[in-house]
Amino acid sequence: MTGSPGRGRVGRAPGRRSGAAEVTRSCLDRVHGAGPDSYACCVIETSGLTRRFGPLTAVAGLDLRVAPGELYGFLGPNGAGKTTTLRMLAGLLRPHAGRIRLAGIDPAEEPRRARSRTGFVPDTPPLYEHLTGRQHLGLVASLYGVPPAARDARAVDLLEAFGLAERADELIKGYSHGMRKKLHLAAVLLTRPRVLLLDEPTTGLDPRSARVLKDLLQEFCDRGGTVLLSTHLLDTAERICHRVGILDHGRLLAEGEVGALLAGGAHGTLEDVFLRLTGEGSETSHAGPGPG
Repeated sequence: MTGSPGRGRVGRAPGRRSGAAEVTRSCLDRVHGAGPDSYACCVIETSGLTRRFGPLTAVAGLDLRVAPGELYGFLGPNGAGKTTTLRMLAGLLRPHAGRIRLAGIDPAEEPRRARSRTGFVPDTPPLYEHLTGRQHLGLVASLYGVPPAARDARAVDLLEAFGLAERADELIKGYSHGMRKKLHLAAVLLTRPRVLLLDEPTTGLDPRSARVLKDLLQEFCDRGGTVLLSTHLLDTAERICHRVGILDHGRLLAEGEVGALLAGGAHGTLEDVFLRLTGEGSETSHAGPGPG
């Protein structure tokens, strides 16, 4: 197991909130409630988590602990095992060995209960293309039992926050990749999960939407939610993540608060630490990416 998770904020700018942050605070007051729920000590916990694809071990004995209110970033080169780990946590892949607990639930024993507390956003989101954006949110809200009296107001808030309000009554099949990702993010937040699992969440987003998402995630964590995201954008991880883990060949090479990782190495940026640990860009870097 890893050590006790740090809870200090890393890189949040002091002073007044941005306009986007004010919108997201109002939005999450509706979507997530006024305060954090009471969770166990670790909301995400894995022990010895392992997954193989034929002869390739994509994730090898991963021990991970993420606390309530924490935004944890997974960093790693292509094929490091990030997506595979997220898919196992989301219940889409069965591990070959090891144990998972999400909000105190074993997904292998109670898959439906675990899924009801978890929101997963893959890099390519699954959507109902012959519905409008607004209809899609309504359908997802119904499937997750969001009360009718609350769902419309929440949907309006989320559509506005992500800049989708003017296109909400158009069919999804006409949406760009970025719009689809924003709609799926809105749908996941609408269900009020305790845990968010995000695979490259800012890919395809315009700068404004990326900023809105960062503010939403920070407010989500402030209210007791927990986020595990993968990203290749090291500057984003350095700014918004409380802790990061650097994954390569399915193994966790290092983890900790960003400041501690920087202080413990001989290099000045998270990118330098990442490149030194993974060997990316050097002649000793591994040859080809495997799954996730």
